[in-house]
Parts: sequence; structure tokens; C-alpha cells
Amino acid sequence: MSPDLLEQARGLLDTLRAQELMLATAESCTGGLICACLTDIPGSSDGLDRGFVTYSNEAKTQMLGVPEELIASKGAVSKEVACAMAEGALKHSSADIAVSVTGIAGPGGGSVEKPIGLVHFTVARRGGVLKPLQCAYGDLGRSQIREKSVEEAFRLVRSVI
Repeated sequence: MSPDLLEQARGLLDTLRAQELMLATAESCTGGLICACLTDIPGSSDGLDRGFVTYSNEAKTQMLGVPEELIASKGAVSKEVACAMAEGALKHSSADIAVSVTGIAGPGGGSVEKPIGLVHFTVARRGGVLKPLQCAYGDLGRSQIREKSVEEAFRLVRSVI
């Protein structure tokens, strides 16, 4: 874990604690890296409720309630699925805020329509805030795409606090 990511995680947790808010994550291409960064900080349970690692489509459906038909029609890497993941994380947790991430980290799996480095995020807050975001990082390498995705997830969460 880079020192910069850990510092960002510490700052986010401090903000969550100060506002008495709890966060849940719904992660696909990051494979739990958002949660791992946060749980590297002592006392993270004061701001982190839980994390869902939903790498497979089946996990997205079983754990978060993402409709199979939505995944089939839009694809797992889509704005619609990212929104459904965030909403599902709120529904299946005690969190006030949820952030989701689904994307293509490579080195394989990309296409013309959905190239390597395409990542969809959504942050949802109880009470109706739903904020999707699409990033196209390009083929920076798997680790770099995942780390940039964690940074963006932290930024998105801060934007709704």
C-alpha cells in the first residue's frame, strides 16, 4: 500500500468519524483494495461498516441484488451496474454511504467499446444521493488502474459528506 493511499484513507476515516457516518464498499476490479486501505488504519471500524468484494457477476447478484438481466443487457462494467452495486451495498448494510467500483484493470478483458482502464464508480448516500462517475485511465497496468480507482473512490465519498 502506498503511503499516499494510506494518508488519503486516514483523512477519509477522520472525516467519516467527525460526521458520525459509516461507509460500505462494493468492489469488483479493485478486489477489496478500498477496504484494505481503510482497514490498514487503526480504529477504522469507527467509519467503515463493511466491504463487499463482488468480483464475479454471480456475487454481484447474490450479495448486492444486482439483477442478472441488468448485467446481461448492460455488462458488468457499466454505469447502471455500478449504481445497482452501490444501492445494494446500502440495502445490505448499516452504512450511511456506499461506494462501488467495477471496471477492466487488464491486462486482458478489454474491447473497443470497453477498453482496459475503463472504470465505473457510484457513490450513494441514504436519503437519495446517487452520484455515478466514469473514468478512462487507459492501459496503465493492472496495479496502477486499481490504485487510481481507490483514489477516485475516496474522492467520490468525500464529495457527498
